[in-house]
Amino acid sequence: MESLYVKKKRPSDAILSGLIYFSGILTTALLAGIIIYIAVNGIGSIDPTFLTTIKSVAKGTFGILGYMVNTLYIIVITLLIATPVGIGAAVYLTEYAKRGRLVSFIEFATETLSGIPSIIFGLFGMAFFGQTCHMGFSVLCGSLTLTLMILPIIIRTTQESLKTVPESYRLGALGMGAEKWRIIRTIVIPSSLQGIVTAVILAVGRIVGESAALLFTAGSSYLLPKSAAGIFPHIMESGGTLTIGLYLEMSEGNKANAFGIALVLIVLVLAINALTKLVTGRIAKKQGKQN
Repeated sequence: MESLYVKKKRPSDAILSGLIYFSGILTTALLAGIIIYIAVNGIGSIDPTFLTTIKSVAKGTFGILGYMVNTLYIIVITLLIATPVGIGAAVYLTEYAKRGRLVSFIEFATETLSGIPSIIFGLFGMAFFGQTCHMGFSVLCGSLTLTLMILPIIIRTTQESLKTVPESYRLGALGMGAEKWRIIRTIVIPSSLQGIVTAVILAVGRIVGESAALLFTAGSSYLLPKSAAGIFPHIMESGGTLTIGLYLEMSEGNKANAFGIALVLIVLVLAINALTKLVTGRIAKKQGKQN
């Protein structure tokens, strides 16, 4: 009789191991292929003028600075609205709410929101924020629409992160006389900070890559704020993002410009993922030292 500790080799194990390695290699090859293809076709369009100017029909030049500024606007405004709402909802569902119909309904609504196609968000944003609220095609209209899209990411990721905090932390603080909110503020949230930061950065990635919803809400203007005094009023003006610029250039047959924008987006997405790894790694390291 063979010992349970003796590894028994089976042909099926070798086949499954081969499939796993093949899947990993295929995924890496696909990513590398996409990056290389876009880099080869787009690197020729990248120059100082491309990155520091806006499109000018009179001068016959093309630049994406306006698209980049509008993208930054939408990222900042969307996160300012969605982050506190998403984290607050996650804290309520995890720490305060008792299991019941209300909690089940909120979780069902969150899961439903995450599965709705972005084009439907765009249609709703145009009808409600754009027409009913009289925002028209504007950066604010696009930001509010994207807020609805990224809330499920922030809520669900933060909620799962809060659940990983050991119950003994809460009970220990409660036994020392700490109030509920103080426990959440000083123990639960700091202990789950790594997951919360991950949720926010993943939401930024979703914002950067979105185009369908913004076509109906933010518009396609590539103009910069007229002056320093126009920085805040610019949120009520039309503002196309990098993805919108990519779509417009490709639809007009300007493939060189489209691949240039695509390369900038690829670099931006890679930078966001690298930032995620860096920030979460440092938080985990810091928490490890504290423990």
